[in-house]
Amino acid sequence: MRIVFLTICPEVFDGFLKEPIVMHAVHGGQIEIAVKDIKEYAKGSFRHIDDSPYGGGAGMLMRVQPVMDALRSVRTKESHVVAVIPAGEKYTQKKAHILTEEKDLIFICGHYEGMDARIYDACDERLSAGDYIVSGGELPAMMMADSVIRLLKGVIRDESTAEESYEDSLLEYPQYTKPAEYEGKKVPDVLRTGNHEKIRKWRLRESLRTTLQYREDLIDMKTCSAEEERIIKKLKDTESFRE
Repeated sequence: MRIVFLTICPEVFDGFLKEPIVMHAVHGGQIEIAVKDIKEYAKGSFRHIDDSPYGGGAGMLMRVQPVMDALRSVRTKESHVVAVIPAGEKYTQKKAHILTEEKDLIFICGHYEGMDARIYDACDERLSAGDYIVSGGELPAMMMADSVIRLLKGVIRDESTAEESYEDSLLEYPQYTKPAEYEGKKVPDVLRTGNHEKIRKWRLRESLRTTLQYREDLIDMKTCSAEEERIIKKLKDTESFRE
C-alpha cells in the first residue's frame, strides 16, 4: 500500500515517519509513505495557498489550484482520495478495515477555515476524526493512517488486534501485568487461575461493563449474543458498572 499526505505543514510528519510500527511496515515492504508540500505547487513568488472566501466571512480558505496540482502530481488510477476535514463522516474502526483494501491512499489535510469546495469534487470521500476542531488535518490524517497500517498483514500479530477496543463494537476489558500486587491493588484472581473459560467470561463481562460505563451508544448499535444480553441485563440491574 502507498500512503500519501498532501499538507501545508510537511514537518509535522517527521515524528510520525519515525514511529516504530510505521518504520516496521515501511522496512517490511507493507507500505510506502510520501509527504507532499502543497506550497510547492502554489504559483507566484509568495506562493499563496489561501485566500478570503467569496461572499465574505471569517477566516481563509485553501485555494483550489495548489491543492489540485499537488493531487494531480501523485494521483494514479488506483488512488483513493480522502479529504480530512471536520465536515466529514466520523472515522471508525470499521472504516479503518475498509481502507486496508485500498492499494493507494491519499489524505488531503485541511487547514484554515476550510478548503475551496471544488477540491471535494476530486475526492472519493471526506472523513472527520470526531466532533471537535483541531488546527489542521495533519493529526487526524496521521491517526487514520496509523489505524490502517497496524491492520495490514504482517505489521503486527493478528492476535494483538483481534480483541482491541471497537473490534467487536465494545471497549476493551482491563488488562494487567506484573507485579501481581502494587500498593495494595491486586490483579483479579481469575486472571491467575489458568482457567481459560473463566478468564473469557470475566473479560467479556468487564468489556461490557466498561462499554456500558463509557460508551453505552456502542451497545445500542451492536447485535448482542444471548450471553452478552444476559450479562448486560445483570449489570444494569445491579448498576455495578456505574461504580
